[in-house]
Amino acid sequence: MDKLMVAGGRPLRGTIRVSGAKNSALALIPAAILADSPVTLDNLPQVSDVEVYASILEELGARVTRNADVMTIDPSEVRYIPLPNGNVSKIRASYYLMGALLGRFGEATIGLPGGCNFEPRPIDLHVKGFEALGAVVTNENGAMRIKAQELRGAKIYLDVASVGATINIMLAASRAKGSTVIENAAKEPEIIDVATLLNSMGARIKGAGTETIRIEGVETMHGCHHSIIPDRIQVGTYMIAAAATRGDVTIDQIIPKHMEAVTAKLIEMGVDVYEMDESIRIVGNDNYNSIDVKALVYPGFATDLQSPMSILLTQASGVSILTDHVYSSRFRQVPELLRMGARIKLEGRSAVIERSALSPAKVRATDLRAGAALVLAGLIVPEGITEVSGVEFIERGYENLVENLTSLGAEIWREQE
Repeated sequence: MDKLMVAGGRPLRGTIRVSGAKNSALALIPAAILADSPVTLDNLPQVSDVEVYASILEELGARVTRNADVMTIDPSEVRYIPLPNGNVSKIRASYYLMGALLGRFGEATIGLPGGCNFEPRPIDLHVKGFEALGAVVTNENGAMRIKAQELRGAKIYLDVASVGATINIMLAASRAKGSTVIENAAKEPEIIDVATLLNSMGARIKGAGTETIRIEGVETMHGCHHSIIPDRIQVGTYMIAAAATRGDVTIDQIIPKHMEAVTAKLIEMGVDVYEMDESIRIVGNDNYNSIDVKALVYPGFATDLQSPMSILLTQASGVSILTDHVYSSRFRQVPELLRMGARIKLEGRSAVIERSALSPAKVRATDLRAGAALVLAGLIVPEGITEVSGVEFIERGYENLVENLTSLGAEIWREQE
């Protein structure tokens, strides 16, 4: 296993690009199963979760070819086989195979998904959607068995605006007979990205990005070429890193509208933010205001950026409150930050954060976003080297993190544990 060595005290300066959105890619790859001819995805992030998903599709009989950030999936020989364990247990987004296989074959057997274990994340809304479409869902030795004699369109109300459930229902409903309406649907940009791919494959989906999505089922779908949207979580992480190190960083070829919640909070703190058509520039300052941040569903502040934001708030004067209304216990970075001298107290869903002088320490990433936060913490330590282990978590969602930070002037390198 590798660890990251991070030397602090260096402002980040320069220009970078980010990869395509991981949270889109992990839904777009299984969506290709619904086609009868090759689907090509470009701007694909080169992260470990993508590689795992490619292996799963190959298990199912798909031919998957990869050239840098372009992946072509030929699903013409995909067959139905149960996937009760193995690679599906390595990533959370393996549950999208349920909707994709159900749409293609009318049945799916998928082991319970894995991924970052920061809080139980039930799939009851996914099950509710499949049952509304006519499927019977049972548990077979720890795996979800989903089978439908015929998928039929239905009106489905989601009790919570779940991204995963919204996408999974879209996948299955695209091949169902009749009309499906999803009410209280999630509005994240990744939802729109998946709907765009499905429509390019011949699906008939309207309203993606709003609270009501309408789907007219089709009998067959075909291949296409699709470019994945930029990863807004990577963009937000680098925006926060630039502010935290008092740097000057421009992030190119992004969609600034996706970053409005982050931008608003940085400006409120006293960070200088300059938006262009397809880029954003972050210029840090010496003094930051304390603020309150609430992680919410889109278009609110993303829960995936809650961990990195906790680092920036240690540099603000006074007391800041960081509350996560999406996941109540997603503060796995806090015990490690306390080892670095952070002044943080947890109170239910909230972290009370005071201005802190951080010092280097040996810390461990316990999930993807907490790992990124610990790297940011190492960057703002005035001097000394912070050791961050658990790199495998970070590599699940950040392409070329070390290379990007190095290009911006950070001193960061890998060593074997």
